[in-house]
Amino acid sequence: QTSMKNMERELVCPVCKEMYKQPLALPCAHNVCHVCASEVLLQHGYLCCDPTSEPSSPAATPTTRSPRLGRRAVPKPDRLDRLLKSGFGTYPGRKRGTVHPQTVSFPCPACQRDVDLGERGLGSLFRNLTLERVVERYRQTINISAAIMCQFCKPPQLEATKGCTECKSSFCNECFKLYHPWGTQKAQHEPTPPTLTFRPKGLMCPEHKEEVTHYCKTCQRLVCQLCRVRRTHTSHKITPVLSAYQALREKLTKSLAYILSSQDTVQTQIAELEETVKHTEV
Repeated sequence: QTSMKNMERELVCPVCKEMYKQPLALPCAHNVCHVCASEVLLQHGYLCCDPTSEPSSPAATPTTRSPRLGRRAVPKPDRLDRLLKSGFGTYPGRKRGTVHPQTVSFPCPACQRDVDLGERGLGSLFRNLTLERVVERYRQTINISAAIMCQFCKPPQLEATKGCTECKSSFCNECFKLYHPWGTQKAQHEPTPPTLTFRPKGLMCPEHKEEVTHYCKTCQRLVCQLCRVRRTHTSHKITPVLSAYQALREKLTKSLAYILSSQDTVQTQIAELEETVKHTEV
């Protein structure tokens, strides 16, 4: 289960926090959904192609696409006119500039760097078909191909895009914001992928708020990944939590077995001591 959870983290887009849909490979070696990349460029004033166009890969089927595509706000015509006149982005029929062609700079949400996409923008990127197939197979493996619906939407219900372990419920984007308003305790709840079976969180590191994964034998305490790389635990004996648990359990089992096997001998010795005490008193 831990391995599957770690794998799921690698299949989540850093922008929408959902599993990749039509992922594009950036020059910095990170990936981002095609729709999310288009939205980011639009927010930065670049004109992109229609992000709601039909996918060309079998891995991106209508069942794997999020319903947020149908609720996306379309840029106003006057804004598009301003973008066209200013020369941002690329589109069919546009003539290249004769002096300095406009290059598209994309802020990568993973490494926080501005990546140069060249004059073609998203058109210069390739779809990561391998990652797309991995996401599809992962969906089939954990049997989440069927859509999980929001538990708080009024009919008609929308597909859930986020889950909350504390609330033990799945939400769409709008309902998640509505039931987790800013300035309240619920605003601190961390969103998770939607699911129908919520499991309690594992032990968390009190210092870094990360799930503990290792055990430091020297300090005799649980540590997370951030604790592990700190100088405090340099040259310490650190093992995975599962290995430490099994070793301590075997040691405790042997100790209990030794005590139980020696119980008769101890009782006999106690009886002999009591007889000696009585004899001495007499």
